Amino acid sequence: MTRIRLRGTMTCPPEAAAGVRAALPEHIRLTRAEPGCLAFEVGESAPCRFTVDELFRDRAAFEAHQTRTRGSDWFTLTAAWPRDYKVSEE
Repeated sequence: MTRIRLRGTMTCPPEAAAGVRAALPEHIRLTRAEPGCLAFEVGESAPCRFTVDELFRDRAAFEAHQTRTRGSDWFTLTAAWPRDYKVSEE
C-alpha cells in the first residue's frame, strides 16, 4: 500500500493570523480523527507562514481528507491564501 504525504507551507495575511491560530486546533483535531490519517502537523514557522506535514495511509484516505476539508470552516477561512504544497507517494 502506498502512503501519501503532503508537505509545504501556507501563508496568510497578517490581519488573518490570529484567526488562523484560533481555528488551527480544531482543524488539527478533526484531521487526526479521520480514518487513514497517520500524522498531521501544522505549525507557524514564521509570522503568518504555516508549515504543513500530512501523512495518510493511502490515496483514498488522502482524497477523503481533501473532500472533507473543502466543506470545512478551515477551508472557508483559508481558501484564498497562497499554498506551496508537494504531494508524494511513500
